[in-house]
Amino acid sequence: MLNSDDRDAIAEAVREAERQTSGEIVVVVDRAAGSYVAVPLVLALALSLFVPWPFLLLTTLSAASIFLTQLIAAALLLATLLWYGRGGRFVPGFVKRRQAHETALREFTARGLTLTRGRTGVLLYIAVQERYAEVVADAGISAKVDGEAWQKIVEPLLAAAAQDALREGLIAAVRDVGAVLAAHAPPAADDVDELPNKVVLL
Repeated sequence: MLNSDDRDAIAEAVREAERQTSGEIVVVVDRAAGSYVAVPLVLALALSLFVPWPFLLLTTLSAASIFLTQLIAAALLLATLLWYGRGGRFVPGFVKRRQAHETALREFTARGLTLTRGRTGVLLYIAVQERYAEVVADAGISAKVDGEAWQKIVEPLLAAAAQDALREGLIAAVRDVGAVLAAHAPPAADDVDELPNKVVLL
């Protein structure tokens, strides 16, 4: 997804962007916000409920044999659905988006973005599997910047990720976030780099 050179280039873009602002930028790249194993499991168990009926109606197999057949069918269905449904194929888009959004909010707190001086921390988060990206800004910035400005940054990032150009998309997004921060949180004379600039991979 991102090799060490890619991560170094993005980290350098973060450093460069933060030179123009007192804000802090953290980039989190999530391979998958959720595993979604529960959905194939429920589907396999539900479908296996129909397995005994043909045997009950059309054969004279014992209850134990039919039950064993049902267990084998459930295991085969589960294996097939887990393989075919990998990446959340059976999961509705709104569920995957909600999962990714909740992960972004958790990462925002976990990465110390609520602790910056002036409350000017910004998280740039992308969940690759879910094809979801979000900018989460702390109170000092969110009070000044509306969601539409962040959406204009997120959309090209998602387009770049879809074209297998995640590195380029993230570098451009970091620069755009930096420009927004520079306009609303210019650098202070005693400004320090409060948070690590390296890309966080989940």
